[in-house]
Amino acid sequence: MSVPVIAGLGTAQPPSASQDELWEGFFSRHFSGTTRSLAQRIFANSGVTRRQAAVNPLLEDVSDWPTERRMRRYQVEALPLGKEAVGRALTAAGLSAGDVGLFIVCSCTGYATPGLDILLARDLGMAADTQRMFIGHMGCYAALPGLGAASDFVAARGRPALLLCAELTSLHIQPSSARVDTQQIVSHALFSDAAVAAVVVPGGPGYAVREVTAVTDTSTADHMTWDVTDAGFRMGLSPKVPQVLSRHVRGLVDDLLARHGVDSSEVDGWAVHPGGPRILNVVERELALPPLGLAASRATLDEHGNCSSPTVLLILDRLGRATPAARRIVMLAFGPGLTLYAALLDRQD
Repeated sequence: MSVPVIAGLGTAQPPSASQDELWEGFFSRHFSGTTRSLAQRIFANSGVTRRQAAVNPLLEDVSDWPTERRMRRYQVEALPLGKEAVGRALTAAGLSAGDVGLFIVCSCTGYATPGLDILLARDLGMAADTQRMFIGHMGCYAALPGLGAASDFVAARGRPALLLCAELTSLHIQPSSARVDTQQIVSHALFSDAAVAAVVVPGGPGYAVREVTAVTDTSTADHMTWDVTDAGFRMGLSPKVPQVLSRHVRGLVDDLLARHGVDSSEVDGWAVHPGGPRILNVVERELALPPLGLAASRATLDEHGNCSSPTVLLILDRLGRATPAARRIVMLAFGPGLTLYAALLDRQD
């Protein structure tokens, strides 16, 4: 069986705005009464300086749009963003769209049929026998099961696979309200838009995918939700999420590394999904990471916000472009379930 290797990454992001601009130009009026002062503090302590929006609330307020209108706009915005990310990933891997044996698309922010997988396969010129898979509503951790499926296909078939994570969280701003709803405020303060594609091939230079693993604590299923409503998709985010992660993350990582005879001190790159500053602080503490262990994750949160499923791939891209590039990487992402996913990567030249 072939060793699956990430041979190319491609990123694409819509225009950005500063967190201060978003607050002063839109969200300071979106919240009122006592909610406004709470929201201002949450925005200021979000760990986000800039983030991207395909539908920028400074230019266009979608908060009162019905879900149908938001879904139509999703197709308009996501298609060119996905095409840009896929094109860059294929170029980096030295492949054409016709070489792809399996095309996986992850997204929890928009749905349509035919979907992004079909439309992009058509527009990019993928072969008629290219297999496709759509992964929806897994949220922020979807990139890792997507990477696992791509890697399994490559190992079993010896053909390239392509993974695309594309999210437009900006389409799901909720209607304004004077009622204190901390979960919605946190969501509005953190989330951002992006598309990232990864090409996985049998062998060669790049990051070899050694294993993808997971643990789900179904007793906490209500702690993180993403509900389809008449006004877009609504985030539910319990303040207990960091506490649940603290119970599981060390065991998940220790077991993963032990299976490969690796000590955590031998990991020089940590791509940890920045669900927010508290999430990163908990992971840093539980894994006893060095002071700069999560620098790439914090920098990604600062510059791009939480982009849901593409975020952990943005961090991987940052670690791979560092000087020197990280040699051994642990990827961690979290989402509904509550679910924790982890992957172990080794760089090979």
